[in-house]
Amino acid sequence: MKNLIYLFLCISVFSCNDGKQPILGDTEWQREKNAEFKDASKSPLKSRDRKNFKSLDFFKFDSTFVVEAILKRTPGSEWFDMETTTERVSKERVYGIITFKINGNTYSLNVYQGQEMMQEKGFEDYLFLPYSDKSNGETTYGGGRYLDLRIPEGDTIVIDFNKTYNPYCVYNEKYSCPLVPLENYIDEEIHAGMKNFIP
Repeated sequence: MKNLIYLFLCISVFSCNDGKQPILGDTEWQREKNAEFKDASKSPLKSRDRKNFKSLDFFKFDSTFVVEAILKRTPGSEWFDMETTTERVSKERVYGIITFKINGNTYSLNVYQGQEMMQEKGFEDYLFLPYSDKSNGETTYGGGRYLDLRIPEGDTIVIDFNKTYNPYCVYNEKYSCPLVPLENYIDEEIHAGMKNFIP
């Protein structure tokens, strides 16, 4: 009788599951990214890498890397051609400079505004933060990583490095990815966000 009950439970579990695997991730942002990478219509992964994809490799969430930064706007900054991994250039300007502390150390980085992105609906207030740090080439992608930000109303902005992601060209060379400017370097290891991708 016990064997029959066990068999029934096993059948029920597998039939209810319907072959779908739950989206993995410790945080909502991680689950969103994993869902995006699973979706063939959105994923930058090559089909062979997406076939057995379960989850990206993330660092554990660490509140040390959620910081409040002072934003100093730079009105009137000129547009320039930001180099990418291909011959394409991205028309950008320095929207402002953010200054913050991590582990007692003070850093200042440029945040950029893209000419094309400004024209897209829903991205009028979008800011782009590419940066590199000491973990690059070890636990993280050698070329640096990105963060998406929004223009704040005031002069402070919350930077959550746990939402740092890799350029799409890490997953597929068909993408054209902006190169991280040399001045946007953090002189310590930022163990937050996405780790390096190993197919």
